[in-house]
Amino acid sequence: MAHTVIEGGEPPEFSKLIDTEGSIGAVLVELDEGARVPGMLTDCDPHEFGRGDRVEATVRRIYEQEGVIRYGAKFRPSND
Repeated sequence: MAHTVIEGGEPPEFSKLIDTEGSIGAVLVELDEGARVPGMLTDCDPHEFGRGDRVEATVRRIYEQEGVIRYGAKFRPSND
């Protein structure tokens, strides 16, 4: 897994998230099958996350836009 921490320059729909959490952990997750998928970290401090750390997918609130809450997959640290 590769990752980066975004602390500014985010799209407008993520401004509230940045205001609340201060940063967004963006990841490129390599699945066990070899495919790679982009995503966001959740349930952890993105500054304490590193390459090779295992994650699992979970459904979380992504953002709210025009009064509609958008949900989608995010990745959190795996207990395995």
